[in-house]
Amino acid sequence: MQANKDAEGGWRKFLWNSEKKEFLGRTGCSWFKIFIFYVIFYGCLAGIFIGTIQAMLLTLSNYKPTYQDRVAPPGLTHTPRSEKAEISYKLSDSKSFESYVKSMNDLLEYYEDEPQKDSLVFEDCGDVAEQYRNRGDLEDESIGKRMSCRFKRAWLQACSGTNEPTYGFSSGNPCLIVKLNRIVNYRPKVRPALDDMLPAELKPAKANLIPVYCKTKREEDVDKVGDIRYYGFGGGFPLQYYPYYGKLLQEKYRQPLVGIQFLNVTLDEEIRIECRAYGENIHLSEKDRYQGRFDLKITINS
Repeated sequence: MQANKDAEGGWRKFLWNSEKKEFLGRTGCSWFKIFIFYVIFYGCLAGIFIGTIQAMLLTLSNYKPTYQDRVAPPGLTHTPRSEKAEISYKLSDSKSFESYVKSMNDLLEYYEDEPQKDSLVFEDCGDVAEQYRNRGDLEDESIGKRMSCRFKRAWLQACSGTNEPTYGFSSGNPCLIVKLNRIVNYRPKVRPALDDMLPAELKPAKANLIPVYCKTKREEDVDKVGDIRYYGFGGGFPLQYYPYYGKLLQEKYRQPLVGIQFLNVTLDEEIRIECRAYGENIHLSEKDRYQGRFDLKITINS
């Protein structure tokens, strides 16, 4: 019992020694010195951290990426999207393609005439492919916000949803809307007119246009698609919509679109389609199946 009392007394004395005025074995002056030391120590660490961050921020621009030497070419994406890169629906069941139609509507609502009316933000850049539209240097703050080219939904014709609200899904002639992902200050380059990399159907290449071309990926699927039609600027991306100046300078920028319609698709068959954008600086990657191209499976059940 005496040992327990001594141990209890020892802990109490360690917590607070009334004789020496010590708390946890240290006097108030000792604790104050330790507190001041750690305030200075961690204050210096915080200062070094903040200083390095500020120094790094001084090298960055609000408008132009500092390093773009390793930026991959833009991805080629399509709407409607699906997790398994597959469009599959039942022709006789409108609910089976309802989500596809909704995603098309959501995208093209952004391209209606009404949101593009503001003449201080948008300008007409013509309906024929032209050269790059130069709007000044990215870091020239004196110019302020840059104009954006209008892109009219009606240019997509059969894939615009204006006359056919189901975008051909209900008739077995589905449409895709294709676009290049945005990269700040990127200028896609047109391939030479008779470039060997171009499919025969694209020769000679059109001036000032990055064409998109789709084909069946398997030879046995060639006869399962009647025809593939392209809508927009001659089936490609016109150069006057580039370069993109970024969200701060072109907040309402409209990417050019290409409408692709697959006609007379054979029912109850899985068809593999490959689409690709043909630009001199748009390269393919085995690691990224959406870099400059995409693969898609289309299955329309009766």
